[in-house]
Amino acid sequence: MEIIYQTNRTMLFEEINPEKLDLITIVGDVKGIDSLSDEKIKEINQHLLVRSFDEFLDKFSPTVYSFFNAANQKVVYTIKKPEGIDEDSISEIRINQSNDFLKMLFTLIDTKRSQGITNVDFKFENLLDMISPKKVMDDIRQVRKEIHYMYGEYDKLDDGDPKKLDMGDKLNGMFEEASQNYNNVMAMLPLAIEDIKTRLLLGGAQEENSGELIQVGMLSIGESGELKIIEAPKSESTELMLLDENSTGDLSQVFEEDYNSITDTPSDYVKDLVVRTFVPLPAVQTKVDTAVEVQNYNTYLEFYKNAKDDFVKAVKPLVEKILGVKMFFDQYATKSKGMLPTMLVANNKLDMLVKSSNIPRLETYLNTVNAKNEFSDTIWFGIVPSIELEAAGKVKVTRERFKGNEKVVKQGGNSMESLSMLLQVVKDYKIQMFFNFESGEETTFNSMATAGIDKYIDKCSTLVRREYSEFAIPCVPNFTIIPKDKSGVIIDSKMLQTESGVQLSKEKEDILKLWIEGVYVGAAYVAAGLVSAYQCPEYLRETFKTVNKNYPGVRFDIEAGDNSLRTVTTMAKEITGFTNTIKDAINRKNFGFVFSSENAQLQDKDIRRITVYKARSMAMSEDGFDSIYKTLVSTYIERILRYQTGDFKHENIVRFFSNNPSSQKSKWLGSRGSVNSIIQDGDDMSFIIDEKSNMCHIDLVFNGNVKNLEVMITKGTSSVKS
Repeated sequence: MEIIYQTNRTMLFEEINPEKLDLITIVGDVKGIDSLSDEKIKEINQHLLVRSFDEFLDKFSPTVYSFFNAANQKVVYTIKKPEGIDEDSISEIRINQSNDFLKMLFTLIDTKRSQGITNVDFKFENLLDMISPKKVMDDIRQVRKEIHYMYGEYDKLDDGDPKKLDMGDKLNGMFEEASQNYNNVMAMLPLAIEDIKTRLLLGGAQEENSGELIQVGMLSIGESGELKIIEAPKSESTELMLLDENSTGDLSQVFEEDYNSITDTPSDYVKDLVVRTFVPLPAVQTKVDTAVEVQNYNTYLEFYKNAKDDFVKAVKPLVEKILGVKMFFDQYATKSKGMLPTMLVANNKLDMLVKSSNIPRLETYLNTVNAKNEFSDTIWFGIVPSIELEAAGKVKVTRERFKGNEKVVKQGGNSMESLSMLLQVVKDYKIQMFFNFESGEETTFNSMATAGIDKYIDKCSTLVRREYSEFAIPCVPNFTIIPKDKSGVIIDSKMLQTESGVQLSKEKEDILKLWIEGVYVGAAYVAAGLVSAYQCPEYLRETFKTVNKNYPGVRFDIEAGDNSLRTVTTMAKEITGFTNTIKDAINRKNFGFVFSSENAQLQDKDIRRITVYKARSMAMSEDGFDSIYKTLVSTYIERILRYQTGDFKHENIVRFFSNNPSSQKSKWLGSRGSVNSIIQDGDDMSFIIDEKSNMCHIDLVFNGNVKNLEVMITKGTSSVKS
């Protein structure tokens, strides 16, 4: 591609980590300046631009802060760092790919994608228990196995051996990860819970959730030849059950010393717990105060359940943003990397960004990157998630007869007024804004399949027939990662002491369960991700034979032919489809960027992914709303025209549109026939120059539909030649 090398940089108008730098802060005071320096743009990119999901996690380090409230004996979680509390009392929980909650959601998305079955048939409960203590312990066991293996290999080698030093580095990394939880009581709780369970419900009895007093014995033949099990002699050895039995190194001492040196307030109980967790001893501890251990187990379990419940509620809005960013990058599913989608994260709340005092800063930034004949940092798309959607038609309850949903005021939603103010700014810089409504059961595929799209159209009515209408793209419906009614997680059951030992209670009231209350991804992330992905010729080449490597996908019409079945999202189907009545309404109104979960086939293969049904903006056309590609092509042509004509010089415009084989119009006409040709069959472009007003009126014809583009010409001194 020449001149313009990228047409898919996307700006996310959302706050991810308030402790990190943001666009408003970096841009700073802009009084008396029209644009930012190259150094300032470089600084903005350094802090806010990401090219992959991993880079996003690395740069923004999404974090939840926690501290203990002694007044009510609870753990408090917050997205914003608490002020007025001693630093040492605050724990930072990184929400990254090691976090059990996020790990569970990623696994769930991948599993659902691979199975390709609808929400009603998918076994969510099989994956939701990944945040239970048992599954957390399973992960620890894998880490333990790797540490033991690595330590065994390390111990075999001679001191000074370069290979041993390399292994030492790897072991240091493993210990560093393990040690991060030494001071984190919440992280140690699942270990303590499983540790007690392991010691009280030993051996095969664990499978039956019960245990009896155990004395480890040995099978022998008595004096009269009878078989009997006698108590095994006590072993004084504290040797470790390492995978390599010949290993001479004492790994338990390493962990013990590591714990003592790192921990601020060492505890013998936690020290023993760490050692038992990572280096289990072969000898069974027979001296166990069962009553105390059972009480500890139940206390830990209850505390863990309540704390996990509070954590999930606090972290869910942040996690949904993180999932959105991941889904944005996931849409670029191609082996041959070309025009990689990139994202610039404003890291500001929308209402903060559109304050009258901050708008000049946003305008100055956009003027720098979008109003120059240099396009490497140009912003083409924007994402605004979570626009407030008032639910209508609910019965007002004067008296609560039965326990219903608690009325919680949703935090972090964006108002339609803030979106309108943003659109008013970005329209001048030709940024197409993908926005979605706040997540919840009322904005899912299920809801749309029953209630249709009228509520979305009504909510967007204020965006119609405005100067910015063509840049406003409502995306519906949102994606469901975990449905609200299938979001229960069983943590474990309480333990009971019996005459013969202990057992896990089977009573319903003793089963500790928390509800995640549903997890969703805003449709705007996926829509912007998919449109950004198909800007890349290499991406299009995966599913289309006729792709011109010299052009971006600005003219690609995802609604045309079977394009939507070839260019699918990475999201798994959610429902069996919309009724014909709903589809007729969508087709009649041609509203929005609408996703579909229909049964479809392409070349005798079932499509098991969510596809695009409509790709329209809020600009009106003869048949409802206009296609988003028309605005994108118009923007692309205008930028190429400005570049090639030296800022719209009269004689250069004439040359641009001339029939000369070397003119840009002739080149575009000559390269028709590709799925991403700038001028497709049935398209045309013409111009009229109004000498009086110094305006050039350009008519872009798309399949018979005309889109007008106006530019102000610059008078030249040379004669005009065509």
